[in-house]
Amino acid sequence: MSLNKCRRALVAALGLSCVAALAHAQAVPKTIRLIVAYPSGGVSDVVARALADKLSAQLGVTFIVENRAGASGTIGMDAVAKAAPNGATLGFSSVSPLVLNPHLTKSPFDPLKDIAPVASVMYSPVLLLATPATGTRDFKTLLDDARARPGAVRWATSGQASLGHIVLEQVRAAAKVDITHIPYKGGGQQLNDAVGGQFEILSTNAGPSVAAQIQAGKLRPLAVAAPKRLDSLPKVPTLAELGYADANQSSLFGVFAPAGTSPILIEKYNVEINKALASPDLRARLESTDNVPTGGRAEEFATEIASEFESNGRIVRAAAIKPE
Repeated sequence: MSLNKCRRALVAALGLSCVAALAHAQAVPKTIRLIVAYPSGGVSDVVARALADKLSAQLGVTFIVENRAGASGTIGMDAVAKAAPNGATLGFSSVSPLVLNPHLTKSPFDPLKDIAPVASVMYSPVLLLATPATGTRDFKTLLDDARARPGAVRWATSGQASLGHIVLEQVRAAAKVDITHIPYKGGGQQLNDAVGGQFEILSTNAGPSVAAQIQAGKLRPLAVAAPKRLDSLPKVPTLAELGYADANQSSLFGVFAPAGTSPILIEKYNVEINKALASPDLRARLESTDNVPTGGRAEEFATEIASEFESNGRIVRAAAIKPE
């Protein structure tokens, strides 16, 4: 074989090797770890596992769900950020570890550089509920009461610097009222205390336990922070409808990958997640707990995250919110 033919054969062989290597790098792994940034048993964990089951069937691969809870989702997302970007690790979390937590404490990863958004999955509305401690029947009456009795109205949230706290601060600033913040550590005890009338107002994410108390008449919904009214509570207005657009913030959840993951794999996962969200059974599971399916392109999700990051930074600075 001549020297030129040898060179051409070598180049062709190298080209085929590169193509094969690239294809292998972009193939969906046979086993995928899905890190859930919250404890097992909660609504987010149930949704993540249902989504993993759908994706497993659609892709023909095995999903292993791993709960890595702590630090309001930061521990789980840090594990995603530090995983190999080979498509074998994904994360399920709200966007708070990316758009809120970094404004309150030093993050172990760069929220806008070390994580690749894959797909938005759902938003979880924030409900504003009146407890037996008040006879308030609508949001305007609540604010009128707060103006008449500065500091007397107590508003409980799941914690200092939580999304519920952000909603409260936005309402306080826009309505110019003095409302006392009662921060809890998590949702279980605050729901029990709400039913017991230990404070006047509770802001909390939607879920089966909350829905049961509303249906029993023990908690009365005054408003909802969500893009639109909930089908289960059609008479309850959103905070935007009531004139508090900046406070109209819900918890957005999605799937994430380590930065550097192949764009082809991210697109593949995005398509499959959107397909799963379109299935009637998964949509019904989400909607039964007042969580609303979202979906959409990865680029749109990334844009929304960047926008929320900037917005939350302004809110935290203006209200001088500090972590516990």
